[in-house]
Amino acid sequence: MPSGDLIVKTEQLSKVFRVGFWGRRVTAVDGLSLDVRRGEVFGFLGPNGAGKTTTIKMLMGLIYPTGGQALLFSRPVCDPVAKAKVGFLPESPYFYDYLTSREFLRFYGHLFGLWGATLEKRVDELLEVVGMVHARDLQLRKFSKGMLQRVGIAQALINDPELVVLDEPMSGLDPIGRKEVRDLILRLKESGKTVMFSSHILHDAELLCDRVAMILKGKLVASGQVAELIDQGTTHSVEMVIDHLSPDGLEHLRPLAEKIVAQGNRLLVVLKHPRDVESALNIVRAAKATLISLTPHKSSLEDLFIGMVKGQQSYGSDQS
Repeated sequence: MPSGDLIVKTEQLSKVFRVGFWGRRVTAVDGLSLDVRRGEVFGFLGPNGAGKTTTIKMLMGLIYPTGGQALLFSRPVCDPVAKAKVGFLPESPYFYDYLTSREFLRFYGHLFGLWGATLEKRVDELLEVVGMVHARDLQLRKFSKGMLQRVGIAQALINDPELVVLDEPMSGLDPIGRKEVRDLILRLKESGKTVMFSSHILHDAELLCDRVAMILKGKLVASGQVAELIDQGTTHSVEMVIDHLSPDGLEHLRPLAEKIVAQGNRLLVVLKHPRDVESALNIVRAAKATLISLTPHKSSLEDLFIGMVKGQQSYGSDQS
């Protein structure tokens, strides 16, 4: 791959903190090597405390690594040329809440050397992009969490960056707020931006990401395209919802079912194997029952990650 297509690259990146009175060593990031490519949405995934925010702080030059290196646009992360191409929204940002949306974005525009008509045009464009035109003269202290996230993303775009880094952008949002942020990320990709975001909400990553990296206890445990990681073409179970199945039909269906849950006249049936679908449908037809739904279940990022966490825990207990 041409080096110009690598926007972020880390090689054996590590961070060790000293904590407590005795200076106990705690490894937050352990030999992390990953890359983010131009034009993609890259998900950096893991549970709380996995090392995601520590990694992002090293990429942003906010803290220094203990070992290894990180590059942005093939330059050291503290290089001013690289920094000028990056927009960043931290996980828990502090905003001056007495400012309005316009004043807030003007303030950040000044930090990037934008002034006058150029800055005013940019502020208006960004408020339109994030759907906050209606709140442009409203103080931030009156914003909901979702509104703050949207205006926070606007400030991350004030310098028209090539790379947008968002740390847990959907954390604490309600379903509507999460959808709004997801739509924003997709719009950023359509406009040619490279987006890297961290999250512990795996469903959002599955919907958005071209590639993901999973981190657990500071170590990279999986990376690649989402479809490859979750084996998207494989159906692992099938769920049927059936209305008014006769007792005789139920007895014929029971050997094929892993689980049957009765809800009045309605049955929720999980088949033992996808190959049993046709046999189950024949039983439903013969009993003159009504099939409400037939839902195949495939692997998800969440399934993959839970399996990895359990494997790590088992390994840890074997070592102890």
